[in-house]
Amino acid sequence: MASLFSLLNRWRLMATGGHQPPKAPENQLIRFGILGAANIAPLALITPASQHPEVTVTAVAARDRAKAEKFAKKHKIPIVFDSYQELIDSDQVDAVYLPLPNALHLEWALECLRKGKHLLLEKPSVGNEEEARRLFAGPEMEEARRKGVVVLEAFHYRFQPAWNLFLSLLDRPNIVDVDVSLILPVLFPDDDIRFHYDLAGGAMMDLTYTNSVVRAIYSAEPEECTSCEVQTMKPPLDERCDHTFRTTWRFPGGATASTMGTHRGTWIQHLKTNLPVTVKHRAVVISTDEEKGEETLRTRKVTMHNFMMTMIWHRIDIQDEFVVRKKEGGEEVKRWTVKESKKAYTWQESNLGVNRKSESYWLTYKYQLDAFVDRIKGREGTGAWVDGEDSIGQMRMIDMAYRKSGLPIRVSKST
Repeated sequence: MASLFSLLNRWRLMATGGHQPPKAPENQLIRFGILGAANIAPLALITPASQHPEVTVTAVAARDRAKAEKFAKKHKIPIVFDSYQELIDSDQVDAVYLPLPNALHLEWALECLRKGKHLLLEKPSVGNEEEARRLFAGPEMEEARRKGVVVLEAFHYRFQPAWNLFLSLLDRPNIVDVDVSLILPVLFPDDDIRFHYDLAGGAMMDLTYTNSVVRAIYSAEPEECTSCEVQTMKPPLDERCDHTFRTTWRFPGGATASTMGTHRGTWIQHLKTNLPVTVKHRAVVISTDEEKGEETLRTRKVTMHNFMMTMIWHRIDIQDEFVVRKKEGGEEVKRWTVKESKKAYTWQESNLGVNRKSESYWLTYKYQLDAFVDRIKGREGTGAWVDGEDSIGQMRMIDMAYRKSGLPIRVSKST
């Protein structure tokens, strides 16, 4: 009963925003502007900003001024600009949140860099690997870094305590296979921007978390996309856009991975699968008994349920299978299995030694915002980050999958 009350209370606090601390003096605030009145903005920035003493959202701009004004009124944003450029040019904005359609990311991200604005960039960062190199390794980025500009691709799940606890339970050198599933019900209509090739849409772009997860677990880049099966939109819709994909990968040392994502699942599938990430390890010797001539091997499997939004609910299952065998000949002496489950809604629960305040109801985006602000302020963070090379590798992996599937890689509208 107590756990049910805790769950419901956490959901209530998430819905209401929880505690909103007083703001720091104005000269210490990071003033955010939002490009586009995007539906994701309240979840990804506005609510987390209300919980951060050093962040305020001061401005928004959209192609439709009336839409921007309605958005600003609803979310108590004081300034509405007539254009994206006007917002970026403004000295009333220190940082920009960019959740525009994928095909517009490169153009406006580069403009933010030119104007010296810190940038929180929605994933996927751009349309393809070449564009990622243009953004993250180009002259604008080089100059921006000299000025202390901070740029982050918004893989929010990377910053939460539960994800970092999950990583701590893995033995990277001995991982042999990773499986990730991201099954979403029909949340978006057929004409949504996610399914327009000209806007750099597609499920592998939008659900690129699956690739990010695999790369983060291995801390390595794939050598080959060994298969990629896609289901695409049907005529008269854009057949160049996938809504479902199943992909397999080969990583260094013969390790493998499978990624699956869909925007056309059912609620039953979504709730049943719980967005799992499963990591399998090879058997490793953990102890020896020279007197008996025996050795003990452990084979570990770790599964994280609901890796995307752990504050709603999550569970990390650890299954260790132990075998005692003779060193000579390998005869099995004994076998047993140990199962354990963990959770971490706060840094304190994670037991990772991170001395940071956190609340069980904080969105993953709040942890991401904390890391972003820490970088801007020059403070030591928790260690979680997504740097430019990581973002380039992410787009390389997406390109590999699209090429294997036979679909064209995505391209931004302009550079």
